[in-house]
Amino acid sequence: MRIAVLSDIHDNIWKLKEVLKGLDGAEALLFCGDFCAPFTLKMLANGFHGPIHVVFGNNDGDQLFLARVAAMAGNVALHGDFAELTLGGARIAVTHYPEIGRPLATSGQYDLVCHGHDHQYEVEQVEQTLRLNPGEVMGRLGASTYAIYDTETGDAQRHEV
Repeated sequence: MRIAVLSDIHDNIWKLKEVLKGLDGAEALLFCGDFCAPFTLKMLANGFHGPIHVVFGNNDGDQLFLARVAAMAGNVALHGDFAELTLGGARIAVTHYPEIGRPLATSGQYDLVCHGHDHQYEVEQVEQTLRLNPGEVMGRLGASTYAIYDTETGDAQRHEV
């Protein structure tokens, strides 16, 4: 199974539009927080037709309206601050914060741990766990990046827009 992993859009819908063009073939999407406004979640939900799993970031202020947009979309699951999933046979944890993601990766409980927040693309193999920060869609600190994780190989590919 191919899973798209995104983080830190920060309402840059122009970059998000470009990212969405590259997600063909991804069967699910993980979002590591910081949409900012609900209209950004709506654009993501309308542009990706598979299931979307979302955790909140520190800049997702209107969580009630985000929940309403997610309910109307029908393909978005809001998990709060932390998601624990099994997709394509892979055990996955998703959070916004690296200070939570790093210790989760060392726990050995997951095949993949995803986080965002610092806007820096990073991949680290921690024994059997892959820790992945997909970087930022926003593009404020450099390149706009996201990742595609393959549950069969356990590898992540970096994509830049």
